[in-house]
Amino acid sequence: METIAPELKAVLKRLKLGRMLDTLPERLALARQQKTPYQDFLLLVLSGEADRRESQAGELRAQKAHLDPEMRVERWDETARITLDRALLNELVTLRFLEDHRHVAIVGPVGVGKTFWAHSLGHVACRRGHSVLALRTDRMLKTLRHARLDGSYEAELRRLISVDLLILDDFALDAMDAVESRDIHELLTERARSGSIVVTSNRGPDEWLPTFADPVRAQSALDRFTSNSFDLVIEGESYRARQKPRLPRRT
Repeated sequence: METIAPELKAVLKRLKLGRMLDTLPERLALARQQKTPYQDFLLLVLSGEADRRESQAGELRAQKAHLDPEMRVERWDETARITLDRALLNELVTLRFLEDHRHVAIVGPVGVGKTFWAHSLGHVACRRGHSVLALRTDRMLKTLRHARLDGSYEAELRRLISVDLLILDDFALDAMDAVESRDIHELLTERARSGSIVVTSNRGPDEWLPTFADPVRAQSALDRFTSNSFDLVIEGESYRARQKPRLPRRT
C-alpha cells in the first residue's frame, strides 16, 4: 500500500479534495505497477472526484425535490404486467421534453406505476443538474391556501414556477373550489412560459375540465398544457404489490 505524505494530505484538504485520499493509495499503487503517464494518472483521479461530486450533488437535489429514493428508472421491475408506449418512455428519459419546455401527463388506473415513472424522470433530471420539485397536488393547493393567509403566497408561487421540472401527483383527482381552480390556472399559465410539468392522474386530460370550479377560466390554461404535452398511458395490474416489503427467505 502506498503511503501518502502528510504534506500532500494537507494540500488536498486545503483544496477541498480530501475525499480523494480514500482511494488515492490504491490508485497510486496501480499507476506505479502499470507505469501510467503522469497526465493520465492526474486525469483519472480528478475525473473520479468530479464524478463523485456530481453524483452527490444529484442526490442532494433529489432530496430537496422530495423525490422517493426508491423510484428510479433502474429499479423498475420489468416483469410488471403493465402496458405503456416504450418508445415514448425512452424519449421522455432523454429529457428533451424538458429542454423544449414541454409537459408530460402520465395517466392510468390506481397502482400501475404512474408516480414511479414521474419520480424516475425527476431523478434523471436531478442527475443532469436540473432543479426539481415533486408534490402531491392536494398538498400543494393546501400550502397555497395557507400562504394566502400568512402573506407568503407570492413567494410560494415563485417557488413552484422557478424550478425546471414540477411534478404534480394525483392531478385533478378531486373537484376544486374557486380558490384552488384559480391557483391551478395561475400555475399552468405561468409554467407554460417558464418550464415543464409532469402530472400523474387517474383521469384522462379530457376529464380534467369538469374538476375546476370555473371551467371558462380553466379552459385556456388546460389547452396550453394539453397542446404542449406528451401523454403516457399506463394500463395493467397494480405495481404496488411488487413494492410491498417481504421477510427474507430463510435458508
